[in-house]
Amino acid sequence: MTIFAAAQHYAESDTPLVVIGGKEYGTGSSRDWAAKGVALLGVRAVLVESFERIHRSNLIGMGILPLQFSDGDSAESLGLEGNEQFSIEPVERGQKSTQMTVTKVDGSTLTVDLTVRIDTANEFTYYEHGGILHYVIREYLKA
Repeated sequence: MTIFAAAQHYAESDTPLVVIGGKEYGTGSSRDWAAKGVALLGVRAVLVESFERIHRSNLIGMGILPLQFSDGDSAESLGLEGNEQFSIEPVERGQKSTQMTVTKVDGSTLTVDLTVRIDTANEFTYYEHGGILHYVIREYLKA
């Protein structure tokens, strides 16, 4: 099954997706379009070792939660293979960390501490509205 077929399957079952990446996630010249693409595929959070600065901001602009592993943690060190179920604690304004519970295929669970990479109040405003477009439309409708 291709990533697009899998994404369609999860979208039809209303299952949000998580992207797991490594270091400098989002580096490249098409990072703004990359953020739009993952949003369209139903991704709700990106969990990585580190972000490319602008791509992290673009993810927030699309309503995607940017999360970073704690120092020394990675998908590899935690044994994540991509077939797990993830439960991420809700994030509130000003919150700098959160926890995620990972349920592996064998039924075992793992609790992971994560850094929330919403770095400014404006970024949180965009995130809580589901992205910058949703925020702008709501502000327009208020006027």
